[in-house]
Amino acid sequence: MTQLVLAPMEGLVDWRVRQLLSATGGFDLCVTEFIRVSQNLFPAHVFHRYCPELLNGGKTLSGVPVLVQLMGHDPELMGENAAFATTLGAPGIDINFGCPSKTVNKHEAGASLLKCPDNLYRIVSAVRRAVPDHIPVSAKVRLGYADKELFLDNARAVEAAGAQHLTVHARTKLEGYKPPAHWEYLARIREAISIGMTGNGEIWDVADYEKCRDVSGCDSFMIGRGAIAAPDLANRIKAFENGTPQRKECWADVLAILLSYCDLMAKDGSTENHQAGRIKQWMALIRKSHTQGAACFDEIKRIRAIDELRAKLQHDMTLPEHQQQDVAIAAE
Repeated sequence: MTQLVLAPMEGLVDWRVRQLLSATGGFDLCVTEFIRVSQNLFPAHVFHRYCPELLNGGKTLSGVPVLVQLMGHDPELMGENAAFATTLGAPGIDINFGCPSKTVNKHEAGASLLKCPDNLYRIVSAVRRAVPDHIPVSAKVRLGYADKELFLDNARAVEAAGAQHLTVHARTKLEGYKPPAHWEYLARIREAISIGMTGNGEIWDVADYEKCRDVSGCDSFMIGRGAIAAPDLANRIKAFENGTPQRKECWADVLAILLSYCDLMAKDGSTENHQAGRIKQWMALIRKSHTQGAACFDEIKRIRAIDELRAKLQHDMTLPEHQQQDVAIAAE
């Protein structure tokens, strides 16, 4: 069975997005945005802020497990925070060795640690020792920092340190998010290690998934920007695998998800600027999968009042699909 994982995207995939996309269907697992471990053992409220699902048995409201992701360079401090997260109900601990952020990397965290496989070994080992045996420990890496020279050494270090699973974003830190993703390297890593492995990078539609599957040989895939651009992508991938392909969701369904996101943010006390910014951020990616998204984004990108933005989305929901298509074409 194919496993699909919702990627932990900083500043984008928060608990609200996890709730909405896991409810849409297709995802088997979620991972939180990274919790940056640098100096302290965090109190419970920090973990609850990043992962309120801890108060629901470590699962989204639709029952999808959520791993707590930690990022840092101090092995013992990482272990202490991981152990505390498990006492709060984390069903698993994931370690971030893939973040390409300049700010993160200049402070010896994220992808900068890929320069030396021993970094990965020491951190994963400390976390594995710190958490109960029944709690899985996993790690996410890229193919390297500046080049791919250590891609196998890093993967083997994670396995040797006791991790049960490895996720690989098929690009280096310097390659960032520029296409293509090098799926052929995933196949080489999968053959070199014996633990479970998840492939990640440039899966925007079912055709990309099929090609990544065939090239990499993986049976587990992490989807990030592709799931934001097309909220039903995981569902369509599962339907494809089951031999019952389904049509892409209609534009009104996409708008309904965005309006639900507004509702969740409002209930959580988010500011109008934050709400509007997140909706625009989501719509900017939706443009890649839905033709109507370009025209809609162009109309909302200067709107600051959340009530006005909501009214625009609600109005577009009432338009017949063919009118929505015509508006999008006219804007191109």
